[in-house]
Amino acid sequence: MEKSALKRAFDSIKEILPKTLKTCLWLIRITVLITLGVQFLDYLNILPLISKLLSPVFNLLGLPGEAALAYVTGYFVNVYSAIAVLSTLNLDVRTITILSVMILCSHNMIAETAVQKKTGSSAVRIVIIRTLSAFVLGFVLNLIMPAAGESVHIEQTVPILTFWEMMGAWAIKTIKLIALMSVLIFSLSILQRLLSEFGVIKWLSNFMRPILAVFGLPAKTSFLWIVANTLGLAYGAAVMIDETESGKITKRDVDLLNHHISISHSNLEDVLLLGSVGAVIWWLLVARWVFAFLLVWELRLEMALRKKFLPL
Repeated sequence: MEKSALKRAFDSIKEILPKTLKTCLWLIRITVLITLGVQFLDYLNILPLISKLLSPVFNLLGLPGEAALAYVTGYFVNVYSAIAVLSTLNLDVRTITILSVMILCSHNMIAETAVQKKTGSSAVRIVIIRTLSAFVLGFVLNLIMPAAGESVHIEQTVPILTFWEMMGAWAIKTIKLIALMSVLIFSLSILQRLLSEFGVIKWLSNFMRPILAVFGLPAKTSFLWIVANTLGLAYGAAVMIDETESGKITKRDVDLLNHHISISHSNLEDVLLLGSVGAVIWWLLVARWVFAFLLVWELRLEMALRKKFLPL
């Protein structure tokens, strides 16, 4: 006897919940440890020290030395933290755009790399790719972007906090982040399982096939590509991990996808946030799409050569 649609939906949700809870707890653990660690680095003025060391490199990219602090903060934390620093600087639109592209390529590095490693990609390779992509794109954009315009400056006061005030602010911010993360992770996992159960993902794969083919990506990665581009890697972690662990997508396919979304994800909220502080949105999108295109096709060539010259 064929099960009703409601029964199929209920069984699908019941099946996905334990895995989602496990992934959610894993991600929360990583998030708490990373944000706490970075909070101490910031409190002990170690982040500004790292930024000072990077200043000469940023000068070579046509960026002021103080821009390094925004990049380093985003690298270890997230785009929100980078914007908080960026908004205190007196930068022109051109500089903000170049810096924003670099931040988008390599923000939240530790947590997002952990997600991509869990889905099967090399953590070392992902870190190298994302970091180099940021600086290569920064260098190229500095060469090709038109001359600077007016400066954009958003007044923002940064209060000096005591240690316990800092810890209290961190706890409140982290609790809010965990709550949002948990809601999104469970919602996305349930949505993904229902779409898969009722054949929507299969239809979506066929619809997205031509677009993904241009980027060198398999059609099966369509739903994960959409999740990564709209919500990002951290929030889409449970869906990505479930798809790979269930065998619905091969290690080769997910590795190709990871190379693309490593530098081109969260193209909705993060891009709009950076646009709100002065970055030119079309540069943020096109620059990373082009580089993601190159990364995936380079990996496909690498895979083909390995298969030809290093057969198992």
